[in-house]
Amino acid sequence: MANTDSVARFPYQNGDLKARGQRQKLADLPAGGFLRGGGHWTRDIVFSRDGKRMYVSVGSYSNADDTDNNRTEYHRADILEFNPDGSGVRVYASGIRNAVGIAIHPQTGELWASVNERDDLGDNLPPDYITHVQDGGFYGWPWYYIGGHQDPRLRDKHPDLRARAITPDVLLQPHNASLEMTFYDGKQFPNEYEGDAFAAEPGSWNKQVRTGYELIRVALHHQGRATGEYEDFLTGFVTPDGRVWGRPVGVTVAADGSLLVSDDGTNSIWRIRYVAQVRSDKAKERTHQ
Repeated sequence: MANTDSVARFPYQNGDLKARGQRQKLADLPAGGFLRGGGHWTRDIVFSRDGKRMYVSVGSYSNADDTDNNRTEYHRADILEFNPDGSGVRVYASGIRNAVGIAIHPQTGELWASVNERDDLGDNLPPDYITHVQDGGFYGWPWYYIGGHQDPRLRDKHPDLRARAITPDVLLQPHNASLEMTFYDGKQFPNEYEGDAFAAEPGSWNKQVRTGYELIRVALHHQGRATGEYEDFLTGFVTPDGRVWGRPVGVTVAADGSLLVSDDGTNSIWRIRYVAQVRSDKAKERTHQ
């Protein structure tokens, strides 16, 4: 469990309705913040395919403060790597403002992240993004975004880092507030969905024209690689007159292969399953003629 200020574990086996023992603290995480709504206090946690490494995402303390000699941003805007027992911490990737959701691709074993980018650069900058995360990779925050585009509030800072800033794989609508993501490894959907990414987009709070309020699909075409496109998958959470009634937050694959999507607008969990289209006998006859 990735808490705001720590990583903890509970003795538990499948089928248990309660933990078999007391909470065990594994590692400390940096906590605190002052962003609107209480700061970047969420954390996510995922293990490598071989179970030997534990990754924890920690969002930035600030929106876009210069991190030079700024201890409040220590081990923040990072994805940290630990041993499973909480030892051996190191920065796996940096410059990632707020990777609310991280996931391991089931075929390639690569770490991926769903990222909230910075605010106060206008309605249309910068894009949120989904990307595979490189070991040692630098993704720009706070000085750069979308590769080497410099934040004007930090002009002329760290020109040495411009060429190092990695452009993410999939650029999303700015202020989508991209949250949890998962890879589809079930068998209930058609084969074309296998290995694709799904991400929850709860929607903008500070944009004149609403964006987000949906679940999106990033097609990886059975290659484990994104080509930049994504598509709306679950929509309808905004009424024609602009009122929002639902906000997708979390997404996971159920044991039966359906998708489960949590929604903190209605305090609901939605279940999405594939239902094959059944054609009438006459339609089938015409197809075979």
